[in-house]
Amino acid sequence: MKKVFATLTVLAMLTFGSAAIMAQDAAAPAEEAAIENVDENAAPAAEAEAAEAEAEEAPEEEATGIVALHKTLKTKFIEGGAGFMALTLITLVFGLALCIERIIYLSLSKTNTKKLLADIEAALNKGGIEAALEVCRNTRGPVASIFYQGLSRYDEGIDVVEKTVSSYGGVQLGLLEKNLSWITLFIAIAPSLGFLGTIIGMIEAFDKIQQVGDISATVVAGGIKVALLTTLLGLIIAVVLQLFYNYILSLIEGLVNEMEDSSISLLDLVVAYDAAQKK
Repeated sequence: MKKVFATLTVLAMLTFGSAAIMAQDAAAPAEEAAIENVDENAAPAAEAEAAEAEAEEAPEEEATGIVALHKTLKTKFIEGGAGFMALTLITLVFGLALCIERIIYLSLSKTNTKKLLADIEAALNKGGIEAALEVCRNTRGPVASIFYQGLSRYDEGIDVVEKTVSSYGGVQLGLLEKNLSWITLFIAIAPSLGFLGTIIGMIEAFDKIQQVGDISATVVAGGIKVALLTTLLGLIIAVVLQLFYNYILSLIEGLVNEMEDSSISLLDLVVAYDAAQKK
């Protein structure tokens, strides 16, 4: 009987053990699937959180970059010698002010010459010289001013009208070129001040070498840095002002060509009107 009970006990243990192993094997894939589902659900959430964190950090990084640039420029400005750097920077301020003033003036001086000539021709046909003068008075720009001066001398003859148009064209050209000499002055002064700072920086470097009694990179570096920074700022200012200056010259050339071409057309209208009056 004892052997029978022992045998049954061993069989029961083997049966329950194999069942437990099978249950564990069956439960393992389910647990792995559940873990995978959790990982898959957690991954998008983690990616979304990371994207939000990057979006929040992006403005901070940009702001940090701007602040770093500002600090770098401030540091270089002080290292270059605040006195000479500020004096060189003043040339940029005044030069840009004059350039902006000229650009605004020249932009406002543009006139639709084709429309103006058509209006003058219609006024001459309907009301004569006085009507044409009224059209010129109500029109802005140097072209209308030249036309007004020429038409106002119609009673003195066609030759006088032509000379008046030519002479007053020179006056208007002088008004268009006003303050350009000052802009060229600032273009020349900016690099000159930079070179002056360069000379002073080199003198300081040699003074330090004389005081120390030895040539070393540490002693010379400070003076050379001042020299290079002042020269760099002066050259940058000169380049910027030169670009504005050339743009202003292109505007003036366009207006001058427009004045010359329209003046010839005006003289043709006056000659035709005079011929019609004599008939």
